[in-house]
Amino acid sequence: MLLDDVAADFPGLTIIMAHPSVPWQDAAISIATHKANVYIDLSGWSPKYFPPQLVKAANGLLKRKVLFGSDYPLLKPERWMADFETLDIKPEVKPLIFKENAIRALGLR
Repeated sequence: MLLDDVAADFPGLTIIMAHPSVPWQDAAISIATHKANVYIDLSGWSPKYFPPQLVKAANGLLKRKVLFGSDYPLLKPERWMADFETLDIKPEVKPLIFKENAIRALGLR
């Protein structure tokens, strides 16, 4: 994936991959794992369609690299949140996804 080269060549550039990186989720998870400047956002898809490997990564290695995104108005926040609650996301990871990771990625703190 070319994004891996961009992330390596520009380590000071924050990169946020969107739409759960479908159909390249395995490559996206790998890049976000190995590049400090790369994040994955969850916009564009209902959480009920998230690939299992993304949910696993969000709970583990990438718990500080995954960001909330609803893709409003395509997905209404109420529907997105209801679908998200059906996922097996650890309670301690939810505040990271919904707030803390974005603060860090966007340099707001």
